[in-house]
Amino acid sequence: MSKSLEEVFKEYCSFGKGAKGANELDNKNWTKLCKDKGLIDKKMNGTEVDMIHTRCKTKGGRTLNFAQFQQALAQAGKAKYGKESDENTKKIEDKVLGGGGPATSGTTGAVKAGGVDRLTDASKYTGSHKERFDASGKGKGIDGRVDKVDSTGYVGNYKGEGTYDKK
Repeated sequence: MSKSLEEVFKEYCSFGKGAKGANELDNKNWTKLCKDKGLIDKKMNGTEVDMIHTRCKTKGGRTLNFAQFQQALAQAGKAKYGKESDENTKKIEDKVLGGGGPATSGTTGAVKAGGVDRLTDASKYTGSHKERFDASGKGKGIDGRVDKVDSTGYVGNYKGEGTYDKK
């Protein structure tokens, strides 16, 4: 089943926008579309891709609607093949329709638990950090962070309570 141009447009509009998606194509996703579909080369470099987006968007706006997206594809045909014509626009559209949706290759993947387990193992803590957790690894709360004053002696901060008779 082949996708329509509008379906590809909507896929790239909503890429990276979360569950709500989007209906217009910003410059970042326009550039991503051009990279993913293999439109960028020596004739049509990253700067030209940015310029096409700037020329086709509404003045003062930041995104392309579907009609402006079609104009951008026509200008991409001109930039890549030398002149603006229906044949060159069709070549660009065929490239955009070919292949899959937005690719996530080369991006940072989810963290595997290996390093996180080592960092959160309270039994390996030393120094003042060791005082903040009990033997099971559960935090002690305020008792682990604050030195509480024991004022049970007859003088404030007296450390040897109950030791006078034991001498």
